[in-house]
Amino acid sequence: MAIEQHGDTTLDGVSIRSLPKVSLHDHLDGALRPQTIIELAEGIGFEIPSSDAGDLADWFAEQSDSGSLVEYLKTFDLTTAVMQTADGLRRVAREFVEDLAADGVIYGEVRWAPEQHQAGGLSLEEAVEAVQEGIEEGEDAVSGSDRDIRVGQLITAMRHTDRSLEIAELAVAYRSRGAVGFDIAGPEAGFPPSNHRAAFDYLAAQFFPATVHAGEAAGLESIRSALIDGRALRLGHGVRIAEDLEVIQQKGDEVLVTFGDLARWVRDREIPLELSPSSNLQTGAIAAWGTTLEDHPFDLLYQLGFAVTVNVDNRTMSRTSLTRELALLAETFDYRLEDLEAFQLNAAAGAFLSIEEREELIELIGEGFGG
Repeated sequence: MAIEQHGDTTLDGVSIRSLPKVSLHDHLDGALRPQTIIELAEGIGFEIPSSDAGDLADWFAEQSDSGSLVEYLKTFDLTTAVMQTADGLRRVAREFVEDLAADGVIYGEVRWAPEQHQAGGLSLEEAVEAVQEGIEEGEDAVSGSDRDIRVGQLITAMRHTDRSLEIAELAVAYRSRGAVGFDIAGPEAGFPPSNHRAAFDYLAAQFFPATVHAGEAAGLESIRSALIDGRALRLGHGVRIAEDLEVIQQKGDEVLVTFGDLARWVRDREIPLELSPSSNLQTGAIAAWGTTLEDHPFDLLYQLGFAVTVNVDNRTMSRTSLTRELALLAETFDYRLEDLEAFQLNAAAGAFLSIEEREELIELIGEGFGG
């Protein structure tokens, strides 16, 4: 199967791009079109590595392929710099939605940290409203085409700052105006979810859902804290839950595994794992298992019954799309359409929507996959 960066790929004679998809882990400041970065940077006089869109895309991919989450995160200094005005945020959010729809996504959640977009004088509220306007413009732009799309905001706090309670209150304030959930992001090691217990206590009291970045740069304690301190309903990445599994015996396709208590809890409670295969390779999140996609514990987790979902994390940095991530997994692990459908059903079940809306998504996925 030939996999193109942003083209289409077929599986069992079906276009993967045409299939209905759900995207749960997708950062707004990691999904800018290179040409948009160039134009916005020119408008504010901000210096960037290249004024050629192709060369700039190459720069992001090269800088992000470091094997370190800390180094990977440095590329966001450039993208956030051009997202400090209402117009810039509105445009990026609109194009985000349009690009998701072009990739066959029917429901997406966009995570971003309003506190990182105040250098130009925007208030937190003005930033959220600008992004929501862009989302709605994008939804309207694709409405009536082959497939409609709905996108909700995951209002995110930076785990290395002390504004998480303020951001949690902001998220709840906009729960009926576009915000569907809360997250913490940024450098994981040394900044556990327990540091933000006050914010998570507030969210729990307000019955507002949270997904927490955990099990990427840090291991099992990070995941434990996300579940206990953060009351996480999903795990952002969570790939290192595989450290709590011990492979006792492997014979052909048969694998005998013993579960630690944490892994069993995550599996048995069907807590979705927001796995991002290409990103996990770039940041070294799977270094304990290897350096290629076939080393990724994705398939082990899937075969053991974990609620795995497939995500892009940052489309610009990984130069990827959800179609491409699914195609890479299908090629690496010999997945068929029913496997790709299972990943979408897991994502739909874990979406921060009402049960009626989730059931509608599940029905749309079934129809789209020919069920």
